[in-house]
Amino acid sequence: MLDNMPRGTICIEDIEIGMTRHLRKVVTDRDIEMFAEVSTDHNPVHLDDDYANDTIFEGRIAHGMLTAGLISAVIGEQLPGHGTVYLGQSLKFLAPVRPGDLVTAQVEVVDIDLGRRRVKLDTHCSIDGKKVLAGEATVLAPSRKFD
Repeated sequence: MLDNMPRGTICIEDIEIGMTRHLRKVVTDRDIEMFAEVSTDHNPVHLDDDYANDTIFEGRIAHGMLTAGLISAVIGEQLPGHGTVYLGQSLKFLAPVRPGDLVTAQVEVVDIDLGRRRVKLDTHCSIDGKKVLAGEATVLAPSRKFD
């Protein structure tokens, strides 16, 4: 299941403090397996039920960076959207994401430097309203002046 807001581009000239965008996605076993393949992170806590059951998580969890990738999707597809360049991202992992969890990834504009085309975004992911990831991103937003 994937629930997205409209895709596209919001140029720096149209971005305002407080703007938000989000997506919702159920994290599947296939997502975790594909992320392990692409990232080459085959840690058994993500892939092996028997191993993962004996960890502090008491079961398999998704890669933290898979969850963080949902933030990237919101930034790259919605706010600011196509043409955005990532400059930095801080992340704090607050709780595990498990196969089958419906994750909401959200970004909110907290600061704009129009002259430098920089936008600072509060970023977080949540499950049932509980934050599982929090951070802040700085991006270079697209501009109509450079179309």
